[in-house]
Amino acid sequence: MAYYKAHVFCCSNERPAGHERGCCKEKGADKLRNYMKARIKELGLEHDIRINNSGCLHRCELGPTMVIYPEGAWYSPYTTEDVEEIIQSHLLNGKPVERLLLTDDQTELRPAQKQARA
Repeated sequence: MAYYKAHVFCCSNERPAGHERGCCKEKGADKLRNYMKARIKELGLEHDIRINNSGCLHRCELGPTMVIYPEGAWYSPYTTEDVEEIIQSHLLNGKPVERLLLTDDQTELRPAQKQARA
């Protein structure tokens, strides 16, 4: 039996300014993680769902990135609205947010992901 029903690792890695791969921190990862952590606490779920910082998840070009276990679902949320959708759909109702999911072999943002960030 798992201690937590879900464990979310949010990359907060910071690379030197101008690094060719970029980093999640410069893309707003801390704001998104802090929002998720606060919302989980507001919902009274901090004993069921753990939100953690992580070091580099090695998907820098797709960041900010997070991964949710036990499913191993990788996400690239860009706004607090994206994070709220992940909370409501995935964490509370078990339905992954397809438009924000990263595929195992993905190395660049899909057109819809790029458009959402424009």
